[in-house]
Amino acid sequence: MRPTYPDVELALLSRWPETRLEPSLDRIRAICELMGDPQDAQPLVHLTGTNGKTSTSRMIDALLRALDLRTGRFTSPHLQRINERICIDGEPLSDELFVDAYADVAVYADLVDQSQPHPLSFFEMLVAMGYAAFADAPVDVAVVEVGMGGAWDATSVADADVAVITPIDVDHASYLGDTPADIAVEKSGIIKRGSRTVLASQSEEVLEVMLTRAAEMGSPVVLEGVDFRVESRTPAVGGQMFTIQGVKGRYEDILLPLHGAFQARNAALALAAVEVFTGDAELDPELVRAGFGAVTSPGRLEVVRRSPTIVLDAAHNPHGVRAMVESIGEEFTFNPLIGVVGVMADKDAEEILRELETSVAHLICTQNSTERSLPAADLGELATGIFGSERVTVVPRLDDALERAIAFADASGDEFGDAIGSGGVIVTGSVVTVGEARTLLRGAGEES
Repeated sequence: MRPTYPDVELALLSRWPETRLEPSLDRIRAICELMGDPQDAQPLVHLTGTNGKTSTSRMIDALLRALDLRTGRFTSPHLQRINERICIDGEPLSDELFVDAYADVAVYADLVDQSQPHPLSFFEMLVAMGYAAFADAPVDVAVVEVGMGGAWDATSVADADVAVITPIDVDHASYLGDTPADIAVEKSGIIKRGSRTVLASQSEEVLEVMLTRAAEMGSPVVLEGVDFRVESRTPAVGGQMFTIQGVKGRYEDILLPLHGAFQARNAALALAAVEVFTGDAELDPELVRAGFGAVTSPGRLEVVRRSPTIVLDAAHNPHGVRAMVESIGEEFTFNPLIGVVGVMADKDAEEILRELETSVAHLICTQNSTERSLPAADLGELATGIFGSERVTVVPRLDDALERAIAFADASGDEFGDAIGSGGVIVTGSVVTVGEARTLLRGAGEES
């Protein structure tokens, strides 16, 4: 009997969670070998880093499609539905195709589970499904984001033609290391012999690690700030206009329908990656404009409602929250700004809250539906020590938290000093929290 999408979802979720990292590529190599090594069926643009991977992946995908290439894209985690992680030509696999991809892999998974010390994980299964779906399509190029780290990430069963490194900071410290340099060692593992490396601006310690690895692998490097950069940028209605000096060309008057200075830098990184992938040739400026003009990035400074304005941002570490706060201050004029925050228990919640404190008038502490979520009461206790009790409200249910935030954002000046009702709401702290909020506010399965 053919499984349904819920059957497949349940079967995947019953496996090792993707947060459980066992440093080995043995299982993913074993299943890919049984399937005929689908990961080698097409060129690969491979991305790692701490923040910006998904947005940059979506931009690379859009630019490649504007060049009339058929693309496969693998990103993680998902916002609302698992099949968002595997896309062909910019569209998530349909439920039917997702079930087909699972069926193609499941028979081999049973063999691997029986032959290895540990069974395939949730993430390893999805990686195998993604590579199999791309080979079956087939696609001209795969754009693949790591799940966690680099060297031991299941996506690294494939060798990159172009390795793209977004900014690196501390995240997943219990798995990857306590310093940016430690984390960079693991993430540098996507740089392979025969690859070329496109590197976002990094701290000195991270840059040294990356350049050392690239030299060891004989991988030529192009570096933000040296070989490519954002030359100018202006916020615009619904996004921003900018000029990028690429590796080979200068691209002016590009409209990107996304907010935030960090998204402009992601765009420069994506453009450089595509230039390198296509052979260091200057791209047609009109195709570049068309590609960037079609980009969406759900859950990344995404406006999902007006009156009051509600913005979703999946920042889940201090570095990401800092960039988010800077962009909100630059591009929006919320007064008051109400924060709805739910974080995972293994994240640096205290530093996330400190990054929010100067810009958020009132914080509503909540939690998402997963067992990994930090209880709202515990988050509220941390927040009270930073914001003061008068600026913190604890509302465990996310739907109730959103309702309370909307009421606060619409409040009069009597409640928030000089505020006159032009308030806004930012929902942040976790990809899961933002995904669940997006479902509540927009419904399931809406891409943009």
